[in-house]
Amino acid sequence: MEEVKLVERMMIQPETPTPRRRIFLSNIDLTLIAYQESVSFFDPPANQMSFSEACWLISRGISRLLVTYDFMAGRLEPSLEASSRRLEIDCNSAGFVLATATTKTRLSQLGELAEPKPEFRQLVAFLREENEDELELKDKPLGLFQLTKFACGGLALGSRYNHCALDGVSVHQFNTNLASLTRGEGLAIVPTSDRTIFRARNPPEITHPHFEYSKATDTDNSFTLCGTSTVLINKPQPNYNQIHALHLSAKDIQALKKAALKDGKLKNCTAFQAVAAKIWKARSIAVEMAEDKISTMLFPVDTRTRIVPPAPAGFSGNALVPGFARASGRELKEEEYSSLVRRVQEGIDRLDDEYIRSGIDWLEVNTGMPCREDSFSLVSWWRLGLETEEFAWGRLKCAAPVVVKPGLVFLLPGPPAKGGFNIFLELQGDQVVEFRRLMMAD
Repeated sequence: MEEVKLVERMMIQPETPTPRRRIFLSNIDLTLIAYQESVSFFDPPANQMSFSEACWLISRGISRLLVTYDFMAGRLEPSLEASSRRLEIDCNSAGFVLATATTKTRLSQLGELAEPKPEFRQLVAFLREENEDELELKDKPLGLFQLTKFACGGLALGSRYNHCALDGVSVHQFNTNLASLTRGEGLAIVPTSDRTIFRARNPPEITHPHFEYSKATDTDNSFTLCGTSTVLINKPQPNYNQIHALHLSAKDIQALKKAALKDGKLKNCTAFQAVAAKIWKARSIAVEMAEDKISTMLFPVDTRTRIVPPAPAGFSGNALVPGFARASGRELKEEEYSSLVRRVQEGIDRLDDEYIRSGIDWLEVNTGMPCREDSFSLVSWWRLGLETEEFAWGRLKCAAPVVVKPGLVFLLPGPPAKGGFNIFLELQGDQVVEFRRLMMAD
């Protein structure tokens, strides 16, 4: 990919003044103080819209959107309570970053767009500060966009969000609202920023064991430390192994579901459950996990409708909590496929209101993070509805994460012509050969 050149970088404030206030962050929010990067692609505008007009529309849209999403123009700050080390969002209208850029590369030169690749880092390159590692939290924007024009006229919208502000569902709602504003329409979804529905009980009541979380240590960053304000959130980036892809066709997925139901021990099985169980087994064997080790697979579950009372429509925060499935290396090798699928189902089913609140209370008592001992996280984008986002310059073509970090496996929609799922994960070369063999084995 040829060099991406910066056109302009600006800090956008709310269109009209917003009241200064503080946003409480839940314990779910505070386990996720880390930046997430993704990129969305668009074909050349069918309406012949110029790049300058697209830039003006998105900057105006962001400014208008920040009146309602005032917290996205805010900054992380320690709580005003002297006895608390929690972080909150100070809605101080500091702003949201928008960078605009151009490249002589054509979209077609990037190959398959719906998969993460190193070139995508240039599409978020202007969303980082040169001295970012030295900046304090209060100086870091919570949201940043980079709109890049390709030589063919196609566009890429790179995004960088602090995960503590929005989960995947909330990001999609934010982008849907922004798209609507660029088209000259009103908000499609009215956001609700109050996160107190996920506040810990007083006193905390831990009624279940919580294998989905790990306690933090003194050397952890604040992705692991539940929102404390005295530790750095940035560490040097590790050297990633190559990202590998595997496509499962609709026929492959149907075969997995059929295999899970074959012995009659399960009444039903979803596509996600069937694929998740297969990935769990194949990955654990491929990395040669010891038979006496316990493997934990985490997968985000939306709890908006699982808590009592349910979260209000338009809830804008983090409501995705880690479901999990656990088994020893020996069990993963020897158990029937239907048994592993059932463990995935149990990981979803256990997340009722009491279990969710017990987990929030666990985080109140035990500063921690999602489980990291012999674990990995399976993140699925295939039901987020990203393809419905339609901006003034056109409908979103596809989206992908910029990188796949160690310990993450992404499940993304397959190309429209193929359907099915694409699996992306970071493994060493010899391990991925075994992973692919196991995934495609009967």
